[in-house]
Parts: sequence; C-alpha cells; structure tokens
Amino acid sequence: MTTALLTHSDCLGHVTPPGHPERVARLEAVLRRLDQPGFAALERAEAPLADPDAVLRCHPQSYLDRVLGTIPDHGITAVDPDTHVSPGSLKAALRGVGGALRAVDMVLGGAADNAFVATRPPGHHAERETAMGFCLFGNVAIAAKHALDHHGLSRVAIMDFDVHHGNGTQDLLWDEARVLFVSTHQMPLYPGTGSSTERGAHDNILNVPLPPHADSTRFRDAIDGQVIPALQAFRPELLLLSAGFDGHRDDPLAQMELDRQDFAWVTQRLCDLADESCDGKVVSTLEGGYDLEALADGVAAHVNVLLERGS
Repeated sequence: MTTALLTHSDCLGHVTPPGHPERVARLEAVLRRLDQPGFAALERAEAPLADPDAVLRCHPQSYLDRVLGTIPDHGITAVDPDTHVSPGSLKAALRGVGGALRAVDMVLGGAADNAFVATRPPGHHAERETAMGFCLFGNVAIAAKHALDHHGLSRVAIMDFDVHHGNGTQDLLWDEARVLFVSTHQMPLYPGTGSSTERGAHDNILNVPLPPHADSTRFRDAIDGQVIPALQAFRPELLLLSAGFDGHRDDPLAQMELDRQDFAWVTQRLCDLADESCDGKVVSTLEGGYDLEALADGVAAHVNVLLERGS
C-alpha cells in the first residue's frame, strides 16, 4: 500500500491579481518539491473534475449558481476584497472538490493507505453561501459528507492546523453530529471566528485559539493537551486534515513561530491517532501557506510522514 498524491494542472489555471498571496506559484512550489526523488514512491493520480452536484452536499444550488455567474470569460473578477476568480477558476475549484472525493474513495476503498490532495484554491473559509478568504467551495467538508453518505461511515473527524480559523468548515458542519471539527489557529487574526466558545449544535466543534507568536512548545502543548484527547474520545473512522502551512515563522500573513519540524511532528501525532482509531486512514488537503519556501518545506515534511506511514 502507499500514499496517494492527487493534483491537476487545471489548478494552475486559477489566476489571481499580481501580488496576491494565493497565487499560481504556490502550487508550482509544492509540486516541484514533490517531484524530487525522495517522493518517487507517491502514487500519483489526477484530481478528477467533480460534478457540480457534489458541491451541493454542503452548499445550496443558489450559491453554486452565484459562483458560476461570477466566473469571467476573460480577466479577473473580485468576489470580495480577498477572493478573485478568472476563467480557469471554476475548473480549478472543481478539481479541488474532485481530488478530495477521490482521495477519500482511494483510502476507504483500500487503494491507498493515506493521501495528500495538492490543489488550489483552498477551501476552509468558504461558508454555506459565501465565498471568502481565497476559497470558493468547502473541499474538506464536502469530503467528510461524502465519506458519511456515500461510504456509510458514522464518525469522521477533521483536524485543521492552518494558522487561520476554518470558519467555512465550521459553518458547513455546524449541525452535523457525525463530524468532529477541530481547529488550531492564531487569534486574533482573519477571519475573526474560532473562539473556544463556538461548540457547534452537537458539541461537535473544538476550537483551540493560540496567541500571536505562539511557538513550537505552545502549539505542541495544545495538540497533546486538547486536540488528541478530543479525537481519541470521538474515535473517528476516517481522519481528514486541512493542512495549512502558514503557521510557519516566515509566513507573511500571520505571526506564529512554527517550522518544518512542527509540521512533521503534528503529522506524526495525528497519524498515531489514526492508527489507533481507523487503521491509519488519513486524507490531507492543502489549505494555506504563502511563503513559497516555507510552504514547500512544510508540505515536504508533512508528506514524508504520510509516506512513512503508507509504506
């Protein structure tokens, strides 16, 4: 068995304005790093183009229609001050959804032990009826619903270690008792949500906010003290990761003090949990990370651990 890598060149067709942090070069940097010989064992697969109906697992038709209506024939359109679309954005976003769904199918079907989905735009800020924070569709939330409804699982957990709170994932799964959503994130910081008092309709959300300049010790204490015990108590049958690498000390959009060793460590701890709970079934999806070198380093550290577990 092995680790699957799902991506697609269509995700390079989502073009944002010059100087925008969520740019084509992010995915190029990730894929260059994963093309190095140390990653030859990855089972490479195309992220399929999701049927737009797959989006309806979490978003209403009215929202999907609105997104479709914003895609320009040429140039770049602003959805909000942070979120932009170009002619290739819809295909890119549907590859993100399709990649997450195929990764779930591969892992639950036994074709891979675990998987990493390297697509863009990211997804964890997309709320039920609002595109924001560079995100159009809630990729990881849609993947969780797919695992529950298509594969018949009873309990799916999502761990989001992006430096920004996954407000979209929280919104999409607020009333979904079968999903535990756990997030570590800097606070205060965009999008302003993620208080520990936000618990979900079924006590199914755990937010673990960290202060600016939180270092490795503070982060690791939060993981071991709060995140892992919550996941152990929930006993997920599948663990999904929203893997953001913008908690790195060099990232321009936040002020946390993590490094590549922290991303390797948290991946190991989460894989340990998955080994105990769900035979190591882990699907990780790329979210943020805006310093290109730090992003590539973080992804490499993360995927190295997945490879070690999948061999």
